[in-house]
Amino acid sequence: MILRLNLYKKLILNLLILLTSFSYTNLTAQNQVVQPFILDMVHHNPGDKLYQSAFNNPAVIKEMGYNGKVYFLFESPALAINWESIDSDILQKGSKERKWVDHKANQIKKMHASCKKQGVSIFAMSDLILFPKKLIKKYNIKDTYNDPNNPLTEKFIRAQINEIFDQFSDLDGLVVRIGETYLHDAPFHEGSIKDKTNPKKTIIPLMKILRNEICVKRNKQLIFRTWNSFDRNIKNYMLVNNAIEPHQNLTISIKHCEGDFHRGNPFSKVIGIGRHPQIIEVQCAREYEGKGAYPNYIANGVIEGFEEHNRMPTEQINSIREFVEKRQDIYAGIWTWSRGGGWDGPYIKNEMWCDLNAWVMTQWAKDTKQSEESIFNKYAKERLKLKENDIASFRKLCLLSSEAVVRGRNTTYSDMNPWWTRDQGIGWPVPAEGALAQKRNLEQKDESIVKWEEIVKLAKSIGWNTEETRNYAIASSEYGLLLYKIYQALIYISDAEVKGDKEGIQKWIKAYDSSWAAYNKLPEKNNSVSTLYTKEYTRHIKNNADSKVNLLRANN
Repeated sequence: MILRLNLYKKLILNLLILLTSFSYTNLTAQNQVVQPFILDMVHHNPGDKLYQSAFNNPAVIKEMGYNGKVYFLFESPALAINWESIDSDILQKGSKERKWVDHKANQIKKMHASCKKQGVSIFAMSDLILFPKKLIKKYNIKDTYNDPNNPLTEKFIRAQINEIFDQFSDLDGLVVRIGETYLHDAPFHEGSIKDKTNPKKTIIPLMKILRNEICVKRNKQLIFRTWNSFDRNIKNYMLVNNAIEPHQNLTISIKHCEGDFHRGNPFSKVIGIGRHPQIIEVQCAREYEGKGAYPNYIANGVIEGFEEHNRMPTEQINSIREFVEKRQDIYAGIWTWSRGGGWDGPYIKNEMWCDLNAWVMTQWAKDTKQSEESIFNKYAKERLKLKENDIASFRKLCLLSSEAVVRGRNTTYSDMNPWWTRDQGIGWPVPAEGALAQKRNLEQKDESIVKWEEIVKLAKSIGWNTEETRNYAIASSEYGLLLYKIYQALIYISDAEVKGDKEGIQKWIKAYDSSWAAYNKLPEKNNSVSTLYTKEYTRHIKNNADSKVNLLRANN
């Protein structure tokens, strides 16, 4: 009898797994969204002009293999609803606020129409909680609107969701972010959320509201992002996991690495746990690594595991291939950021390097049994029209770029604070802690330059299909080499300062000046290179590197 009961339990469990897997890999009843998700987003700089990118075009991403497009925060219907179901006085017709909202709505509807024309599903990323300033003022909720447990706040959230899907009926789903709130392009709205990392007070109550309104009532998709909220704490993740009942329309989104998209950061420990389907976020033109301005092939590392993840415990998942192999039942797909992240420049003129990352990720997501190398070779052959010998050289170049980047900005042991350089600026690098780590830090900066020099040689040796591609491949590789020579010089100057080595300071300041001079001449040699890093850039950089160098220059 016991054996028979165990057999029945096993059969029931296998049936449940089969049914769950089926719901993630087939069409939903109303939205006809093919699973797994293969989504793309262009992350425009907040408060800046929009990127001019091929990835903005639904026809382009459909041809690449994407089945859905995620519109960025300031392209979200959350900013474009009129709130008339709550109070017609909030955004009165004819007011400057209403004119702005109506204009935004018309823009969004045109973008959605172009997606529908291509048969590409439409998702909008939205910050929550986000309300019109006039609503907050009229209902006197300045101190409570950011708390989803407040009855009036809950009422407004539900009304907001209803208006979003009523006024934008072609929307297939929302991608919800609570880790940050950007208001740079939202002049008439206000937003924030209370206790964003607290599962019981914030995450669970909010997710229950959204699950009910979006997944159950509307039969639409909800993708809830973990980033900067419950993405680095297994206990918090499991609290959410256990409190929220799974639904075929509810997916949790997780960046492939913990925290921000930094090389050296661990592979996310919450990937592959729990009972909710998970979609993995991948940045293709990484904001801390040039934004596509130089070769930086990350698709291999994301799929197969970065070299710095080899030191992780063997029982822990350290690549998305391993995630799919171990937890196929909760694998929900891939979401790439083909362009963007962060702020300001560099601004690229050629999208080859991010196109490579996006294309490989997309093709792999369609069939995860493929090897990354076979997909890469197909890209080189079909999209770049390279011959066999050149394909091998191109692959070597790209794999070298991954090795050069992690060594030049950090180390394979994460010995540096990864925030020391970002966007188009460079901060002062603090030496690694401990003599051994700093010795390794200096050695890997030298190794990075050797690899970059080989990358430039390879770029020059390849028989590129067009002169334009050849010129860009070479110029962007030189861009990487010279930028990382600047990095190398700064690391050595910083080291010499700590050691009181005045000769070393002067030696490496000369190398720093020489590298900057050569780097600044790049646009004269080739106008296809991206905009450059700038010495004076200070946004989100605490201690500007060039200012520090100039102090040392004067005092030594």
